[in-house]
Amino acid sequence: MTATEPTRTRGERKTRQGYVVSDKMDKTVVVAIERRTTHPLYRKTVARSQRCTAHDETNDSNVGDLVRIAETRPLSKKKRWRVVEVIERAK
Repeated sequence: MTATEPTRTRGERKTRQGYVVSDKMDKTVVVAIERRTTHPLYRKTVARSQRCTAHDETNDSNVGDLVRIAETRPLSKKKRWRVVEVIERAK
């Protein structure tokens, strides 16, 4: 980069919140993200969930923890998220 080029800023990463449903892998957790949406025909609120594998560098998360995950570069075949913080510990 030269002095005349503008500095590049990193784009905003997507963040999601969800519950850890599996922590059996090393440095990886499976997070279930639930969203509520309205059924197009019946207008009833239905829950939809998505499971993402997230990188947990410190193996700090346990099953039942509420965590915040952020989008990142591909870390493996299925891992595209990383754990940013544990919001609430499982009771």
